Amino acid sequence: MFQRFIDDFKESAGSAVRLTSLAAAAAIALLITTGFLCAAAFVFVLEKYGPIQACLTGAAIFFVVTLIAAVSYMVRKKQIQARAEQAAKSAKSTAQTVLSDPMLVAAGIQVVRAIGVKRLIPILAVGGLALGLMASRAQGRDESEAPAE
Repeated sequence: MFQRFIDDFKESAGSAVRLTSLAAAAAIALLITTGFLCAAAFVFVLEKYGPIQACLTGAAIFFVVTLIAAVSYMVRKKQIQARAEQAAKSAKSTAQTVLSDPMLVAAGIQVVRAIGVKRLIPILAVGGLALGLMASRAQGRDESEAPAE
């Protein structure tokens, strides 16, 4: 059972590394391409209009690239916030659905009868501690996923 989880984790980690390296290669190629296009535009405007207009053209090109990066950053930030809000809503509705299920309540009562209340209290305390640790880790991971302002 655990081997399947380990194999799935290895496969997903390997594919994530491959996709990240491909994205990095594409970003580097895009940066080099943008540099050559800017140089070509600079030389063209320099020959046709002069050095001042060529410098202004280069500044305009980099300003447009900066605007595109800023807009994509803001869109990505809003997507992450929307996803976090939706995850919080779904977690809340899932918890309410689970606690309102009569079959689950009946199973819980049977477990309490079978184990006994005195033995069940330490088990519930450890389970609550584990649940709290998992929730704090999940909250920390969500905050680290959001971009810094």
